[in-house]
Amino acid sequence: SFPGGRRDPADGDAVATALRETREELGLALGAPSVWGQLRPLPDRQGQMVAPVVANLGPLEDLTLTPNPNEVEEVFTLPLAHLLREENQGYTHFRTAGRYGYTLPVFLNGPHKVWGLTAIITELTLELLAPDLY
Repeated sequence: SFPGGRRDPADGDAVATALRETREELGLALGAPSVWGQLRPLPDRQGQMVAPVVANLGPLEDLTLTPNPNEVEEVFTLPLAHLLREENQGYTHFRTAGRYGYTLPVFLNGPHKVWGLTAIITELTLELLAPDLY
């Protein structure tokens, strides 16, 4: 999943919350100039609205991440080219009350599977970043 959490009273807006959560969870201090924008709010499984914020982190090899072990089990990255390859894309069909309920995207990467709300946010981001390729 992506860094995230509830808005603190000191957070001015969703962008401030995203930047604070990224710092708390990954030890990555980003400034507002890194932010590209916000995606449309999405409901999570509990019905809470999530406000995805998209930012440019720069070259991954230049990043020093210090994951908070109380909040982050593992960190992995996926290159845009990997996400755009059809063999790494799929869909999961969910059943509700014994019948077809809904379909969500899934992205595959060896032992890692990006699914659920994280996959939805990834898909929306791909549609914006690479509309002719995704």
